[in-house]
Amino acid sequence: MFPSEPQPFLSHPLLANGHVQTLAGMYLPGKKYRYAAVQHRIQLPDGDVVVLHDDRPESWQPGGEMALLIHGLAGCHLSPYMVRIAGKLNEVGIRTFRFDLRGCGAGAGLAKLPYHGGKSDDVRSVLKFLEELCPESSCSAIGFSLSGNMVLKLVGEEAEPLPENLAKVIAVNPPVQLAAAAENISRPSMRVYDRHFVNLLYQQVLHRKKVFPDAPLGAMTAKPRSLVEFDDCYTAPVSGFRDAADYYKQCSAAQFLSGIQIPTTILAAADDPMVPRHCFTDLQISGSVKLHLVPRGGHLGYIARKQTAADRRWLDWRIVEWVTEN
Repeated sequence: MFPSEPQPFLSHPLLANGHVQTLAGMYLPGKKYRYAAVQHRIQLPDGDVVVLHDDRPESWQPGGEMALLIHGLAGCHLSPYMVRIAGKLNEVGIRTFRFDLRGCGAGAGLAKLPYHGGKSDDVRSVLKFLEELCPESSCSAIGFSLSGNMVLKLVGEEAEPLPENLAKVIAVNPPVQLAAAAENISRPSMRVYDRHFVNLLYQQVLHRKKVFPDAPLGAMTAKPRSLVEFDDCYTAPVSGFRDAADYYKQCSAAQFLSGIQIPTTILAAADDPMVPRHCFTDLQISGSVKLHLVPRGGHLGYIARKQTAADRRWLDWRIVEWVTEN
């Protein structure tokens, strides 16, 4: 079943460029959802532990649909888009699981190794856990930003068979060509974003080293000056790659899109300041993949005019539609 064409996105007139959309998506207030999730700890094959936040609607019954939400770089289960979209899915009866990647959110201090954009095996382990927890239920996997690349890699790579509960995948603003996205964020005009991510990731490394004194540091001897430098001296060597370029080459989802065999939706914006639009040109995709490249929306923004979304959150409602359609 192919995903439906989304209702056209009409940007809020005061949020007419990608940078403003990105910031508004993060900071514009909206409906509050009380945290009431049940936490599950999952031990990964290498001994690290990750955390799932399970929000089960009262109306949900065994065999009902589930959604696995995975945050982006330096995010967690409390990232605003994770909270909003889980809440809206719960309101239509979908049981949601918000996945804190290694060392993030409630998983801080539980993992010695970091996550990265190619950690598809971690997603596979979580899906297998859900298969045991809810054996009669199908699951939609929704990856945001870096995790969008992760879930696309999972369903396109030639590895072991996919968990049978995985019914569809949605990737929002995924950096499917990691090197191009890294080069883009290295530009002087992107310095604020670059420093923001480095600061957050460096704090995670310091906390990890405090909890696990023997945690590897790769080649990092001081705080990196950029995200590319962080990946080059820490993420890549600690994760078994030669350097950042090797990590980006091996883990970019673009090379796996032609192998995808389950219904998959990619949503991206041409004005995304972090993932440039040329990442989505000339892609070799299978017939199971539908790419929606909209003119505006920024990075995880998509704040619309009121007539196109009751609360202006166009992205949230598109995900609800795609998850619930048969």
